[in-house]
Amino acid sequence: MVRVRLTEARETLLVTLYARALDARAAHPVLGDTMAAAAVDAIDYDFSATGISPQMAPTVAVRARFLDGWVREFLREHDGEVTVVHLGAGLDTRVWRVDPRPGAEWYDVDFPDVVELRHTLFPDRPGYHTIGASVTDDGWLDRIPAGHPTLAIAEGLSMYLTEEQGISLLRRITGRFGEGTTIAFDAFNRLAIRAQKLNPAVRLSGATLHWSVDDPHDPVRAVPGLRLRDAVDAITAPGTEELPRVTRLLGSALRPIPAVRHMSRYLRYER
Repeated sequence: MVRVRLTEARETLLVTLYARALDARAAHPVLGDTMAAAAVDAIDYDFSATGISPQMAPTVAVRARFLDGWVREFLREHDGEVTVVHLGAGLDTRVWRVDPRPGAEWYDVDFPDVVELRHTLFPDRPGYHTIGASVTDDGWLDRIPAGHPTLAIAEGLSMYLTEEQGISLLRRITGRFGEGTTIAFDAFNRLAIRAQKLNPAVRLSGATLHWSVDDPHDPVRAVPGLRLRDAVDAITAPGTEELPRVTRLLGSALRPIPAVRHMSRYLRYER
């Protein structure tokens, strides 16, 4: 068994890992992330402490599958050599789920102890690299070659950053990779930030969520050359029809309220 030695804040990655594992073990999985299930079996940890139930797992799986789709779309749209940068990758197995073609170089970025755990749990593969650093640190971007179309993707990360950190990260990414850069991530609005203690991952870590993106055009105004391609409400995104009936009914009832409808969005920007 693999012993986990992470700070409380880092343990949030175990929440989403466990949710994907529960989905994989379901009779009709949404994502079918069998590598997540194998990782949970290999880790010496009381996953019941995450507060994630089988009924909650599909929500995480739907989000992951949606963002996987944007990665696949990026790979279809760009022939030749491309770069994918997964920010705050945690224990996500996206690179194996998407299985990028030859010519795609993939970089998973997270804290050094998280990267070490990744190497313990997951196999290597051609074109795959890890960088042990906080995404807010300076310098790590210089380790990734520029000059090719680049996708930077993050899942469950933006809300843990301050607005200043988030905007700075977007500026550094676009400054490094220039024209042909795509940035995709999920974001919370102010209501979701205020309701953060209802989130199992936040309760487990004791962390505080900060950055709310109430208007998807705010990053466009703050980052030179950035333009908004997509803003998709998570509550109505493709795949939500596979959520449990109670979740779907609740979503249908609350959807007419704009602040609730926009609580979580998938955002995609280009330069």
